[in-house]
Amino acid sequence: MNKMTHESILIEPVLSEKTNILRESGKYTFKVDARANKFQIKEAVAALFSVHPVSCNVLNVAPKPKRLRNKVGRTSSWKKAIVTVQKGEKIAIFEGV
Repeated sequence: MNKMTHESILIEPVLSEKTNILRESGKYTFKVDARANKFQIKEAVAALFSVHPVSCNVLNVAPKPKRLRNKVGRTSSWKKAIVTVQKGEKIAIFEGV
């Protein structure tokens, strides 16, 4: 089994209206590798962004049904992590710096 790096654990930030509201209270949302656990995600956020994560909530996002003309399909399922950082800390990549 190959070892996951910090860069491979965090796939991309999730940017939506809901995550923008959460960001104001110090909660940042990421799309993460499905094999990663809470401890690995907190460690990756700390290493990549130089912040101190307080907690990490992880959930699996279920696939949604989609249609393209006459074909019926589904979107892929994925794993989402909501990481809370210490009060007063920010992740610069989200702030548009």
